Amino acid sequence: MVQDGFWHDDVVRLAEEGEPSDLLGSIGASVPTTRHPQALLTWAQDLEQSIPDPGAGGTRVRWEALATVAARDLVAARVLEPHLDALAILREAGDIVDPAGATWGVWAAEGPGVRLEASQDDDGWVLDGVKPWCSLAGDVSAGLVTAWVDERRRGLFAVGTRDPGFSADASAWRPSGLAEVATATVTMRGVAARPVGGPGWYLARPGFAWGGIGVAAVWFGASVALARRLLLETTRRAPDDIALLHLGELDARLTAARVLLAHAAQLVDAGRAEGAAGAHLAARVRHVVADAAEEVLTRTAHGLGPGPLSQEPEHARRVADLSLYLRQHHAERDAVALGRMVVPARSR
Repeated sequence: MVQDGFWHDDVVRLAEEGEPSDLLGSIGASVPTTRHPQALLTWAQDLEQSIPDPGAGGTRVRWEALATVAARDLVAARVLEPHLDALAILREAGDIVDPAGATWGVWAAEGPGVRLEASQDDDGWVLDGVKPWCSLAGDVSAGLVTAWVDERRRGLFAVGTRDPGFSADASAWRPSGLAEVATATVTMRGVAARPVGGPGWYLARPGFAWGGIGVAAVWFGASVALARRLLLETTRRAPDDIALLHLGELDARLTAARVLLAHAAQLVDAGRAEGAAGAHLAARVRHVVADAAEEVLTRTAHGLGPGPLSQEPEHARRVADLSLYLRQHHAERDAVALGRMVVPARSR
């Protein structure tokens, strides 16, 4: 039994038993020092065969790998996660993954006043319209994107970003965090597309919930890195009761998040996280991990004061990166959705 848990390990594990695997150690050591997207995408391709798909018996290892990378650099994790997710989606659909080795993004967000539509002609499917919030659209060579096939249903399609009808505009992307992960508004005009699964399959498949928990594992790893910075302060000066209070609260919150992630991985691999059960599990895990991450952001700020934020670029970047990425969780709205899952349908 390792006593120090996530506080001191070089890797971020979701369970205490056993020693860290060689895989996690090598993945953590392999994270590039650069934040250039193309270099990180090449690195993601190098890793893709070594990280198991969710639901295939190694879900915990997959989420530990994502957490370990996030603890090193959230930008690297933000590049790796959608690439791995796209490959898992293709395999879940029984699709043939591009043997040439594409780099992938996944784009499913909708926005007001814009719409991406799919239509079929004699040559196959084509996409026309506008898709917002397409991370790395200007960097990856391919993407999985949702588009409306009629007034009620969306389908998932694979597209190539080098298609002459594909254009990505990231000029509005001016964040303080995750600056390198440019998120673009994509315009498509007659872009050739290959359907992946049938209409509605993307949201209904079991892997949709599992991918959402994978994102939470990234939040967890980034939160661990910030908590470790607070712990480091105790080696520089003796902690007072306030510092110990912050550390105690973070230990409790992060341990709860870690245990729930590990439990979720067991349920996924046991086939007990599909359909409504999978959606409920994902909503619960994401909520618990997001709450823990919010607590880490607040307590590290209170415990460390302005010094690291103003004088330590790495720490300041970690705070900015996590603050932005965490907004993929919709806070109170997602809490309402979770509560709705708890109440029996007949009581609503």
